[in-house]
Amino acid sequence: MADTNSETAKGFEDTATHVNVKEYYGKVLKKTLDLKTNACLTSSRPVPVNIRQALERVHPEVTAKYYGCGLVVPECLEGCRILDLGSGSGRDCYMLSQLVGENGYVTGIDMTEDQLELAQTYVDYHTQEFGYKKPNVSFVKGYIEALDEAGIEDNLYDIIISNCVVNLSPQKKRVLEEAYRVLKDGGELYFSDIYSSGECISGALWWEDLLQLAEEVGFRPPRLVTSSPVTVDNAQLQGLLGDFKFVSATYRLFKVPGGAGAPGRVVYNGYVTGMEDSFAFDSRYTFKVNEVVEVEGAVADILTRSRFSDAFTVQPPGGLSPPCAAGPKLLYCRIGQRSRLSPDIQGGQPELRPGDQCLTRSGTKRVPMHKSRRPSAEMRAHSNWL
Repeated sequence: MADTNSETAKGFEDTATHVNVKEYYGKVLKKTLDLKTNACLTSSRPVPVNIRQALERVHPEVTAKYYGCGLVVPECLEGCRILDLGSGSGRDCYMLSQLVGENGYVTGIDMTEDQLELAQTYVDYHTQEFGYKKPNVSFVKGYIEALDEAGIEDNLYDIIISNCVVNLSPQKKRVLEEAYRVLKDGGELYFSDIYSSGECISGALWWEDLLQLAEEVGFRPPRLVTSSPVTVDNAQLQGLLGDFKFVSATYRLFKVPGGAGAPGRVVYNGYVTGMEDSFAFDSRYTFKVNEVVEVEGAVADILTRSRFSDAFTVQPPGGLSPPCAAGPKLLYCRIGQRSRLSPDIQGGQPELRPGDQCLTRSGTKRVPMHKSRRPSAEMRAHSNWL
């Protein structure tokens, strides 16, 4: 279990990036309104009632110092052990502590002293607020690239979340390696982050780099959950970024050892809390209760060898079409162009939500995700970024 004292992890040394991040998030930012883009406010999904209620019970000061990318809340949390990479003020940790229940546990790790101090201040407050006999949340000071030096053991967590933090690390592969190490088999890294239209000085990953890094580390291919555009309201910052475009995207990466199995036919049993009628797994698959769905081998493995196994019944495989690409751009269907996926979005900004559909190359015909083909090179070129 993690050492919960406030000693800085030994051995791992600050880079200039770490120093700048500590200064910005610890000293410069004072409230959410100080942020210069909407990257840390973006959300592509309606907030379920149980999550909204959990957020309302978090102390106002903790919420006011929250700088993440919307909400990062996976499903099936009851009794789980969760690690929050870059936990900041602790808002997500306290929200999740209600969802895992008194038998679950949430650990937050952050390198910023000011944010950690704020988070730790309210441990007793939330324990009493939630009616728990003892705290089920703790915070540790350390680096997300060096979880071992913070005392976090192998195969300890069911779920890792991260909210607009990985892009701040200069050693992203090391972050993924550490996440993989501390996850149990069948565990999940569920995180929201910023991705760019190419190799960029901002620190944001190009989405294809994420696919490569995940494969090298051992994760199954990333599953895109949602994506939405990042707008920059600060003229000076926009000048530095030039023509680069950015999206805020949520991915889920699973630690399921072994090669991909055969495609399968799965039936959702309706056992996921708050999603009794349908379960939006990612941008391709939304499972309706008692409906047979053909899935690719990687997804069949994930659903049967993770915490979701009790929620699905597997049947013998049938025919299966190739999957959509995992890139936020191709599923997002063109940033800056009005999308037919979500016509209700203010300002005409398109968003991708779980179970949405891909547009064809012409942008005029919608193809159901479960019947679509992997985009061709021609389609990638037409998409003109990412």
